[in-house]
Amino acid sequence: MASDGTHHVVISVSESPEVAAALWGPQDMNRRLLERRLGVRLGARGGQVTVSGPPDRVRLAERVLDQLVRVAESGKPLFVEDVDRAVRLLQAGDTRVDLDDLSAHPVGATHDRRPIAPKTPNQQAYLEAIEKHDLVFAVGPAGTGKTYLAMAAAMAAFKRREVKRIILARPAVEAGERLGFLPGTLIEKVNPYLRPLYDALYDMVDIDRATRLVESGTIEVAPLAFMRGRTLNHSFVILDEAQNTTRDQMKMFLTRLGQHSRAIVTGDVTQTDLPEGVESGLSHAVRILEGVKGIARIQFTKTDIVRHPLVQAIVEAYEEDEGA
Repeated sequence: MASDGTHHVVISVSESPEVAAALWGPQDMNRRLLERRLGVRLGARGGQVTVSGPPDRVRLAERVLDQLVRVAESGKPLFVEDVDRAVRLLQAGDTRVDLDDLSAHPVGATHDRRPIAPKTPNQQAYLEAIEKHDLVFAVGPAGTGKTYLAMAAAMAAFKRREVKRIILARPAVEAGERLGFLPGTLIEKVNPYLRPLYDALYDMVDIDRATRLVESGTIEVAPLAFMRGRTLNHSFVILDEAQNTTRDQMKMFLTRLGQHSRAIVTGDVTQTDLPEGVESGLSHAVRILEGVKGIARIQFTKTDIVRHPLVQAIVEAYEEDEGA
C-alpha cells in the first residue's frame, strides 16, 4: 500500500489479444466504465492488469475482474451492459454471481439465433422454478426480464412438445369508459395493451411464423377477460402485468388451469393502475398461496434490471423520491 493509502493489486490474465479486446471492449469502453463505477485505476500490460485505489474498492474490482476475465477467456462477448451488471450484482453482495455459468445455460434462442440465457442469479432461479413448478409468480420492477424469459420458456416447452399451445394474457384496465369512445372492435381497442407480448413473441419467432401460429390459435394473445369460463389444458399460460388484476380476476385466472398445463404470473406490485382502495390480485395471491406445494415465487430487485443501465438509475431515483 502506498503512503497515500492507495492499494495496488496485480491480476494475471491471458496474454491473448482477443481476450484483452473482449475484456476492455471497443475503444476501451469497458475499462472506462469499470474505473468510473468502481473508483479505481486500471493498467494493462501483457498478461497483467494492475488495479489501484482505496483498499475496499480494489477488493471489489478484483471480484468483478475475476468474473469478467473468465467470460472473456471463454471466448464469449462482453458488452458494456454485462460489465455494468457485474458491478451492480457484486456491489449488492450477491454471492451467487457467476457470469460464465449463467451464459452457459440458454433457455432458447431468438429468431436470428442469438442465445437467450439468464443474466442474473435471480433470472437463473426463475428459469429453474419454471422447470420444476406448474405455477410461478415473478414479482419485481420493470426491465428484469420477467415477461421475456417467461415467453422464452413457453416457446422452449412448445418446441419440445410439452404443451400444445401458448396463451398470453394481460388485464386491460383501460377497457372501460375511456376505451369505449375509441373506434373499432374490442380487440382493436385492447391491442395496445397486448403489444409488449407481441414484441417478445416476434423476437423469438419470425413475424410470418408467429402470424401463422396466432391465426391457427396455437398462440393466443388476449385480454384477461377472454379467459373467463374456459379450461386451459395442455397449455403454457402467461399472465403479464398481473398487478392490475383484482382479487376476483386473479382467482378466475388461476382456476382456469387445466390438465398438463403450466402458468406464469408476472407483475410489479408497486406499479398498479387499479382504483385507489382496490387490492391488487397479485399481492393477494402471493400472500395467501405462500408455501403451497407446486407454486414458486421469484422476487426480482433493481439489481436484476437488464435493460439500458440508465433504467436502474431511474428506478432508484423514483424510489428515493417516493421515500422522501
